[in-house]
Amino acid sequence: MTLTTSPSHAQAPTASAAPFDALAPLRLPLDLRLSPEQFELVCSENREAVLELAADGRVIAMTPTGSETSGRNSELLFQLHQFAKASGGWKVFESSGGFRLPDGSVVSPDASLIRLERWQALTVDERRSFAPLCPDLVVELASPSDEGPRGLTALRRKMVAYQANGARLGWLLIPSDQAVEVWPASGAPQRLDATDVLDAGPAFPGLQLQLAEIWAA
Repeated sequence: MTLTTSPSHAQAPTASAAPFDALAPLRLPLDLRLSPEQFELVCSENREAVLELAADGRVIAMTPTGSETSGRNSELLFQLHQFAKASGGWKVFESSGGFRLPDGSVVSPDASLIRLERWQALTVDERRSFAPLCPDLVVELASPSDEGPRGLTALRRKMVAYQANGARLGWLLIPSDQAVEVWPASGAPQRLDATDVLDAGPAFPGLQLQLAEIWAA
C-alpha cells in the first residue's frame, strides 16, 4: 500500500491539482492495518487528528468532545492533579497522551495516573513516544450518545482492554446518568448510582473524586 507524502515533501500543486488542505479530515482505507511504529509516523504527519490504534492494527479516528464533556474533563484532571500533588508519587496524563499497551494497541484515556517510579523507569525515547505501558488508573468520560468511539459501547470495549493489559483500576464516568462503572484489576465491573464521592480504595490511598463537581462542570 502507498502512503501519501506529507505537505512538506509534496510537490507544488499544478493548475489542475487541488491544493493541500491541512484542515481536511484524514481519510484511511477501511482495510488498513498498521504496526505501532507505522501508526506513530501517521500521527506525526497528522498532528491535528485524534487517533487511536486497535490491537489488530486498525486506526480509530476519535471525534472531538463536545464543550460540556471538555469542561467535565477539565474538572476531572484538576482533581487528579490535586491528589497527585498532595500525595506525591503519581504522574497525571490528559486525553492527548497516547500509551502503547502490551497487546500492541495505542490508546488515549481521557485521564490517567501512573506511579512515578514506573514513569521514571522508562527511557527518554520511550517517554517522548507512546509510553510502552498501561496506566495504573484509567478514566473515560462517556458522551451523551452511545454511538461512535466515545459512546458507551466503544468505551466498555476499551475498559476491557485496559483491564486485560494491566490497569489496576478503571472508572467509566456516565454523566447522562450521573453514574460510574468501576472496573477492578480483574472481574466484572460494578455500577454506582447517586454517588457523591468516588473512592479509589487501598491501591490509590487518599484518591477520591467529587463527582457532583464533575457533573456540574
